[in-house]
Amino acid sequence: SAVLLSLFPGTDVGVTGGGANKENAAAVIHETAPPLLLTPEPWNLLVTQTPAKEKAKEGETVVLNCHLNSPQHPSLAGLMVKWYKEDEKGQMDLLEKNVTILPNNSRIFMSGDLSQGDVSLIILNVTTSDHGIYFCEVTLPDGKVVTGDGTKLRIRRALGLFGIEESIGTIIGVVAAGIGGIVVLIVVLTPQMRKCILCMRQESHQ
Repeated sequence: SAVLLSLFPGTDVGVTGGGANKENAAAVIHETAPPLLLTPEPWNLLVTQTPAKEKAKEGETVVLNCHLNSPQHPSLAGLMVKWYKEDEKGQMDLLEKNVTILPNNSRIFMSGDLSQGDVSLIILNVTTSDHGIYFCEVTLPDGKVVTGDGTKLRIRRALGLFGIEESIGTIIGVVAAGIGGIVVLIVVLTPQMRKCILCMRQESHQ
């Protein structure tokens, strides 16, 4: 019985000692975890829009490129993307939270893979009303907003038959050439017309 009594105290000490070690280990983990959560690594996001200027003809499809680059956070799928346009009328929001917000609009939408940082904007069947500067804006999880430098879009009007584009200068040139031709004809034909009139008068007198 003395042997049994001597074993139990040793066993109790071993169990309580193990429990104490587990509690100490848990306390260490509990103390070191919160600082990591309270001091997250700040976002360093780069929003790049290319090119700075873009031209298109009426009726064409335009792609306004915008790419995100964040070395600290390779997964970008959770970011909120906004596109807006600035022109002489002011600012117009085109797309918020990754979807178009224009009513009855199917011409403007975001393309590309957000998880790969591609948040380019597509505009179908552009018109002269699409003139303006387009900005790509991204809201980070911490509320910080990062905006690209913008892309200036110019739409050239397509005039004339068969979709031939004619500038105002070309039209003026054609009109001027036409007027010049008429003047030349008048100058050339006037003497001949005078001769004919004189001939007709002489014949009538005879």
